[in-house]
Amino acid sequence: PRRVVTADFVSMEEGSGIVHIAPAFGEDDYVLGREQGLLFRQPVDLRGLITGEPAGAPSFVGKWVKDADAEVIDDLAQRGRLLRHQTIRHTYPFCWRCDTPLLYYAKPSWYIATSRLRDSLLDSNERLIHWHPEHIRRGRYGDWLSNNVDWAISRERYWGTPLPFWRCESCGRTDCVGSFDELRRRAVGDPPDLSDPHRPVVDDVLIRCDECGGEARRVPEVADAWFDSGAMPYAQWHYPFENQELFAERFPADFICEAVDQTRGWFYSLHAEAVLLHRAEAVPEPTSFRHVLSLGHILDEQGEKMSKSRGNVVDPWSVLDAHGADALRWYCYVASPAGNPRRFSERLVGEAQRRFLHTLWNTYAFFVTYANIDGWRPAGSTDSRSPAEPLDLDRWILSELHATIQRVTAALGDYDATDAARALERFVDALSNWYVRRSRRRFWSSARGGAAADQAAKAAAYETLYAVLTTLARLLAPLTPYLAEEIWRNLAAEQDPDAAESVHLADWPKADAARIDERLNAEMALVQRVASLGRAARSTAGIKVRQPLASVSVAVPTAADAEAIQRHAATIADELNVKEVALAAAGSGARRYTIKPNLRVLGPRLGPQLPALRSALGSLAPELAAHIAQTVEAGQRVEVEGVSLGPDDLLIESEAGGGADSASAEDELCSVSLDTHISETLAREGLARETIHRIQSLRRESGLHPADRIRLALDTDDAELTAALQAFEPLIAAETLATEIAHAPDSSHEHRVAESIEGAQLTVSLTRA
Repeated sequence: PRRVVTADFVSMEEGSGIVHIAPAFGEDDYVLGREQGLLFRQPVDLRGLITGEPAGAPSFVGKWVKDADAEVIDDLAQRGRLLRHQTIRHTYPFCWRCDTPLLYYAKPSWYIATSRLRDSLLDSNERLIHWHPEHIRRGRYGDWLSNNVDWAISRERYWGTPLPFWRCESCGRTDCVGSFDELRRRAVGDPPDLSDPHRPVVDDVLIRCDECGGEARRVPEVADAWFDSGAMPYAQWHYPFENQELFAERFPADFICEAVDQTRGWFYSLHAEAVLLHRAEAVPEPTSFRHVLSLGHILDEQGEKMSKSRGNVVDPWSVLDAHGADALRWYCYVASPAGNPRRFSERLVGEAQRRFLHTLWNTYAFFVTYANIDGWRPAGSTDSRSPAEPLDLDRWILSELHATIQRVTAALGDYDATDAARALERFVDALSNWYVRRSRRRFWSSARGGAAADQAAKAAAYETLYAVLTTLARLLAPLTPYLAEEIWRNLAAEQDPDAAESVHLADWPKADAARIDERLNAEMALVQRVASLGRAARSTAGIKVRQPLASVSVAVPTAADAEAIQRHAATIADELNVKEVALAAAGSGARRYTIKPNLRVLGPRLGPQLPALRSALGSLAPELAAHIAQTVEAGQRVEVEGVSLGPDDLLIESEAGGGADSASAEDELCSVSLDTHISETLAREGLARETIHRIQSLRRESGLHPADRIRLALDTDDAELTAALQAFEPLIAAETLATEIAHAPDSSHEHRVAESIEGAQLTVSLTRA
């Protein structure tokens, strides 16, 4: 006798690791595990309708299952079989095409006993596969392997790879056919044409049963598409039937890449089939890939999963048309590490484009503009031109370049495109906002009538920036292929006959450790820090950068830092637009300290001694207060009025130092103090530099070439501005490429603008000379 079970789902434990489910009495009835003698009757047909005998059937028989809930509950209650009923809210699956609720059925299936391979799967995952990010190895994927169940590989579909199982219609014996040759050999009748071995052709091929001599027909199921995906490394070479040597060279793959949900899809199917084939000694290693890059999902701008039904998907073509493929790629690199989810919108792509690609392109365009003005070309292999002696600034950017090559090479070697891209982003920012900005005058020197002595410095700037840009093109080739190719073709391929025609055919750059000067890098970082603090002090005082100041005082903690400040004093002076750079003792004058006793701690301990200590702390000289504050903040004790005091005994407050004619700023490493007193000469120079800025703006708006010389007229009724323009006329002429300057209106000039400078009205007019 058989037990008949009516249920939505039956789960069985089978000691063998394989559960064989075979069709039984009807298309809706199945026997699960013949040893158990269990008949499973499916209560819902494939149309989603509840089944049952017509005579005496409940009212819900024949209804769609989701509409019958209330009637099923009522029927159970009337028959006294209802324990309780309730509504449980959960995420229910719907068809993504038509939004119809999905139904799950217990169906017969073919299984692969992957649960028997659990230890092999875990071992090869631990030893042979490198996960990026690493936590997936023992996390999401490791958990999946540890809880491995048998793989249901069959599907009841028409299209797909036919399962190679033939079942005898007489004795029920099932054979697995291992090749086309075997199928042709065992076929009943004439050898079949297997040029297209799919349904329906393959279904018509019968084979002879080896057991009873009867005819065997192929089972109707096809293989799970994921099984096909896992067979890709072998199917692409038709291995093992041919290409054995080629397969040995290419297996396993260096890396694969897909989204994180493929831990239970493609990543697993590739891994599981490799372990199975290795167990059968068909492949050399129990893995088909060495590295796997598992990508996080892309979300919309609010962090929600993209969905066409929600209307929050982004049309990729609109992004590509607006910003280009390189901008889209670059945003995906720098937004977050590959394993993390990242928000996406066209606005964010535009920001990444402006922050990096535009900065790099502007640097490249600056170089090309001035190289063409001067007729500069890179030295070829047959050129006898001696390389120019680089300045400290050139040596610094080349040092940073080779350090960046190291970082990018290491990051890409570890399949970390985000770290590589961010290292390049930092370098390009330093290149544009420090090296090129600090080198502008060297590129301008001939156009501005520079002396012959300046030509060596200019040549060094050209050679340095050329080397940097062509190296950057090679570093960026795998990340922004189109931009890299454009820069390379113009700067290298068209200029140097020995250069590769395409950047994608050029050698990857190699870092030269001898070019990396850590001391110089640290010194330049300190100079940039001082410049940043100085600009912050100017901003606090409300003084524009174009207004020259008398001096800046810099305090740094070590003698080596002080030497660096002295060595680069000219750079600091130029950056902060000051006439002099002076060194101050660390902590002096940069901040004022107020020190008070911590009454809650010292009151009970000192009693009547407390007023004297409070008075002494309140009357400390600034230098002594700074010394005590810094000593205590370093965790050491001091003695005041015979009382030993530690960090918990004192309340220390500080504020920026300096008097009425100074402005200060500091960080944890250094401090700066600007002399903000503006003399008459400094004020007039500030007016002249502000005028230069307005002239240069008019030049750009007028469409003049950077090398064009001009005739200039400056007209104002303000006596102070007139005095400033006359006093600094040579500076104005040199900076703006003016061959003559008139201090009266000139109606013959093509371009004109009225400006207000510190309340004074000024008319600027110019024309090409």
